[in-house]
Amino acid sequence: MIVDRRLLPHLDWPLVMGLLGLTLVGLSTIYSVTTDPVTKTAGQEFWTQLYAIPIAFAALAACLLVDYRTLVQRSWLIYLGLVALLVAVMFFGVVRGGARRWLAFPGLSLQPSEFARITVALVLTTFFGDWRRSARNIPELAIGAVIVAVPFLLIARQPDLGTATLLAPVYLGVTYMAGLRLRWVWTGLIVLVLLSPVIYQYGLQDYQRDRIATFVDPSKDPRGEGYQQLQAKITVGSGGLYGKGFMQGTQGQNGFLPVAHNDFVFSVLAEEHGFIGVLVVMALYLFVIVRSLDSAKLARDRIGSLLVVAIVSGFGFQVLYNITMSAGLAPVKGLPLPLMSYGGSSLVATLAGFGLILNVRMRRFTN
Repeated sequence: MIVDRRLLPHLDWPLVMGLLGLTLVGLSTIYSVTTDPVTKTAGQEFWTQLYAIPIAFAALAACLLVDYRTLVQRSWLIYLGLVALLVAVMFFGVVRGGARRWLAFPGLSLQPSEFARITVALVLTTFFGDWRRSARNIPELAIGAVIVAVPFLLIARQPDLGTATLLAPVYLGVTYMAGLRLRWVWTGLIVLVLLSPVIYQYGLQDYQRDRIATFVDPSKDPRGEGYQQLQAKITVGSGGLYGKGFMQGTQGQNGFLPVAHNDFVFSVLAEEHGFIGVLVVMALYLFVIVRSLDSAKLARDRIGSLLVVAIVSGFGFQVLYNITMSAGLAPVKGLPLPLMSYGGSSLVATLAGFGLILNVRMRRFTN
């Protein structure tokens, strides 16, 4: 159950260093954008994130120490626990910004939806990890979809469609590895495109339709729905090649860019460190993703490979979407940049997922 000390030399330290580097870059950016320019006092968001970092790395260590096969075997219990927490949010959750997403405990708050990706990854790995099952079988694909649909609907009801949507790439990553036929993917995309007018009209709430309309033409409402998108573009563009310098940005420092410490932390990074800084951070993200996928290739069993691909799929999609959103190339959605944006639950859940990836790679020599 607990890690054999003989396995420790196989720990992927380059990946750990990459994760730590991105986390510290994010922390410094949060410090920059939340520090009072007059008193030079860091905002509460910085201290909250600072306290969350050791907890997050403790979660990484916990997911590293216990054999991933043990966690996969108990994935249904973890799944039921997640569903119970999401149901509890419906009745006892704290409302912030018009959304009920958090459970309050003495001294901290928890956002259970952030842990949905890792939980769904474990359960889908359990289901499709059985060699008797295949994603080439429609009934089994449907069962997998139902597994995803339960937390998806509970999270979307909060409402938090952005976080709920992240379950889709997890599902696609696992099923692709399990033999999903590509022609089914293309068929599904065509059906989705054909149904998009119906989904737009009846499946989205008013504010979600406004975000899509604003993305198409943010100038229609420059002081309302289009404000964030326009300011994000200005912030990214103002950084130029080398940036304005740490804590020298104007958009982020002066509060022109809303929630700059969360959804638009990448925009602040671009303003302060310019195109060069953006390239460095994107190279770090690419290294983390490629190194993780290498762990899937080296995994000793099918379960390990599926688990790694599931976790990386959700992580990679979230990184890609947030960066394109920050550059004004995607509709604004409440998706933080993993490892860098403010949010304790997000940081803990993300590093816990990478703990499982490190777990798979470290145990590739075990029986």
